Amino acid sequence: MSSTSHAESGAAAAGLFDDAIGSGFARMLGCRVVHWEPGRVEVELELGPQHLNRAGSAHGGVLATLIDVACALAGLYSGVPGRVRKAVTLSLNTSFTGQVAAGTLRAHGRVRTGGRSIFFATTEVTDAAGHPIAHGEAVNRYRRGSENPDGAPPDEPQT
Repeated sequence: MSSTSHAESGAAAAGLFDDAIGSGFARMLGCRVVHWEPGRVEVELELGPQHLNRAGSAHGGVLATLIDVACALAGLYSGVPGRVRKAVTLSLNTSFTGQVAAGTLRAHGRVRTGGRSIFFATTEVTDAAGHPIAHGEAVNRYRRGSENPDGAPPDEPQT
């Protein structure tokens, strides 16, 4: 199934995107995938008071998490419903270029290059008006079974 048909298939796309975040920290933070295709992802986060630092702007840890999540997901798309791909972050670099205290943040992640087991990705985080807030790069390693672009069946353990 192509990324276009996923994006246009309503409930199926929403289900696929919901599964992308998983059940851990990124979901608790409020991250949600709004666009996903091979090599690219867009992750949004609606800022709330829980995301702010003592100065009242988005906490650097929130921005770093958005960068980490978007870099990883950019390399983990699977066009096969029910299949998942996983990776572990080997290196993460972040730079903070602006401040924001409210609204929706959007992380635009894309794969720059990669091989059979490692991929390199970059992400830019923008505010609701499209102004850059942060950017970063990550090196990720596919977990066993995730090297295949179709992903692993849900009953296969990934280590």
